[in-house]
Amino acid sequence: MDAQPNPIRVSISEAARLFGVDTFTIRRAIKREELRYIVVQGRYKINFDSLIEWARNRSTVKNKMNQKGIGQFVEKWKINY
Repeated sequence: MDAQPNPIRVSISEAARLFGVDTFTIRRAIKREELRYIVVQGRYKINFDSLIEWARNRSTVKNKMNQKGIGQFVEKWKINY
């Protein structure tokens, strides 16, 4: 995968909300070095691409994303041509 010149980055709380998990789950993934991130003014900014990859590889996270996170809205976004 090519690196984006300006990757999308989100905070821990935004990541937790988007993926339907607890902030502790995101922090644990950071500690285990499962997510790519930078620190900006003392706060973690997580690379969104790494969040998607992380969620795809974990069925519990994928299920929570579909039930409580952003995945619950995907069907509503489909456009009929």
